[in-house]
Amino acid sequence: MDSSGQVPVVPAAGPSKARAGRAPGSAEGRKRLFPHATDAEWGDWRWQQRHAVRNLEQLERYVSLTASERAGVQETASLFRIGISPYYLSLIDPEHPFCPVRMQSIPVREEARIRPGELADPLGEDKTRPEEAIVHKYPDRVLFLALDTCSVYCRHCTRRRITKGGEAELSKEQMRRGIEYIRNHPEVRDVLVSGGDPFLLSDTRLEELLAPLHEIPHVEMIRIGTRVPVCLPMRVTDSLARTLRRYAPLYVVTHFNHPKEITPEASEACERLVDHGIPVENQTVLMRQLNSDARIIQELNHALLRIRVRPYYLHQMDVAEGCEHLRTPIAKGVEILQQLRGYTTGLAVPHLAVDLPGGGGKVTLQPDYVVERGERETIFRNFKGQQYAYPEPQEVDCSCPYDEVWRSRPR
Repeated sequence: MDSSGQVPVVPAAGPSKARAGRAPGSAEGRKRLFPHATDAEWGDWRWQQRHAVRNLEQLERYVSLTASERAGVQETASLFRIGISPYYLSLIDPEHPFCPVRMQSIPVREEARIRPGELADPLGEDKTRPEEAIVHKYPDRVLFLALDTCSVYCRHCTRRRITKGGEAELSKEQMRRGIEYIRNHPEVRDVLVSGGDPFLLSDTRLEELLAPLHEIPHVEMIRIGTRVPVCLPMRVTDSLARTLRRYAPLYVVTHFNHPKEITPEASEACERLVDHGIPVENQTVLMRQLNSDARIIQELNHALLRIRVRPYYLHQMDVAEGCEHLRTPIAKGVEILQQLRGYTTGLAVPHLAVDLPGGGGKVTLQPDYVVERGERETIFRNFKGQQYAYPEPQEVDCSCPYDEVWRSRPR
């Protein structure tokens, strides 16, 4: 809000037709970096995994690194993996160190520093980890950690203590124990499968996890957290989509952070899932100098909605070790929501979430639109800063008399 009480208008993010405004695909970068890859190879997610860039020598073949990037790769080598799929590498701007794809995949020197307040386990998951595969922090849902590998190791990773390597794919015994834990806890109705990236499991291996979870009577829904549609979209095959559909209700939660990532390939992956009846939601992490501007978030969320992906969370970055250089002040996220609200559809305005350090769980923030509360009315300001009165009702009994009848019905 400026000095006049008005909220600045965010410039329009572009056309809204279904396939308009998409970022260029990987073709130009592929031609420049991998000219000998055939179409069959490029479209094979296993080929992409085998040819991922995993060390400094490989990276310098493809990108002219800055001094900070070179030092970052060297100084973080023992702290956290590097891994970039050829597809995601092809999206990097070779000329600009602030390219959002580059910032998410290539470390810089600051990542090797641990600042006060940063934590190895920023969400306090390990203290609520009764089994190797299970984090049970919330009453009715659990996190199922399926593996420790990713197609791209994001430099803002909150779970780098796991994805740094050393745990690998769960053994069959660990998976069995995790499933048995859920079976023995009837309060669990929601299972979020994550890791690492569960979509790096083969269809068969993924089904070995989903099938027994789906059979547990009290498990009402399964969610899968994955960045594959962003970083390795060729993994989203018709076979994978059909496998997921068999275990509905199942939701895919993905992780686009910048409109540059919404390429034709990524769009096709998301639309394939939706076409097979798999809802897709997006959680964006707010990162300083990468997407810390309302115009960028608006463009991203409009692009997501055009491919039928629902913007869900805008995450304040967790206090993971080595990530402070990417964190924004809390006030920036609130400011972004204020600049979006009223100037675009509500579907394009995500929840701003802060996962409290040490295991406090998620809380959400939003701009405060209440000016004054009274017994007879509440005074609000709208998105333009104008004030409106909402009259409070005279009757205030909010009990629900029919609920006793509803709850006692035969089941």
